[in-house]
Amino acid sequence: MLRNLLLEAPALRLKSFRCAAVLFDLDGVLVDSTHSVSRQWRIWANENNLEPARILEIAHGRRTAEVVELLTPHLAVEDEVTKIEQREAADTDGVRVMPGAPELVAAIPDGYWCVVTSGTRYLATSRLRLAGIRIPKVLVSAEDVVKGKPAPEPYLKGARMLGMEPAQCLVIEDAPAGILSAHAAGMKVVALTSTYPASELGEADGLVQSIAQIRLSFDAARSKQALDISIV
Repeated sequence: MLRNLLLEAPALRLKSFRCAAVLFDLDGVLVDSTHSVSRQWRIWANENNLEPARILEIAHGRRTAEVVELLTPHLAVEDEVTKIEQREAADTDGVRVMPGAPELVAAIPDGYWCVVTSGTRYLATSRLRLAGIRIPKVLVSAEDVVKGKPAPEPYLKGARMLGMEPAQCLVIEDAPAGILSAHAAGMKVVALTSTYPASELGEADGLVQSIAQIRLSFDAARSKQALDISIV
């Protein structure tokens, strides 16, 4: 059985990949939560007499706990994480699904894709529901790993939970920390310029402006690497 998804958009770079599974980052890839995230980090920065710009430079793509621990080690990290992420989940103003994301995810059968996010499971599932994207059977969140991105653990765990070899997986990311994580795990990466400019995503194996530039076909007759991905 062959299922095709054709999503048209101007191409930045032509690339094609054959893989066994697709591992998606969440924020900036499937869901645009930029305004909510920025607002809540700014509020937290002001509450703790920190420079918001410094926080925003390092926060995207990293676990909230690691950002809090780095900048305010004197605070109770778990309590701060709960406060920040509950606020983010409640702040839905401007949060929207990324164009093309629901169609792309819908074209991939269960067991061949997952979400690997630096956010908590509560925040991730809240945003997926808000975006109208089904909750994947495999979702790796901040609570599931000891070391978050840019360490390889999150993506290695995603591949392991899917039962796939890391080298046969393709990652869709939007942040330098996520690209480093995926490459350290031995995976190829297609990066979106939704959050960072192309100049900061140079390590990615493929580059797109929108997830709607990705074409996907699934061939169940192939026992391994049943997914073909191309960028248009």
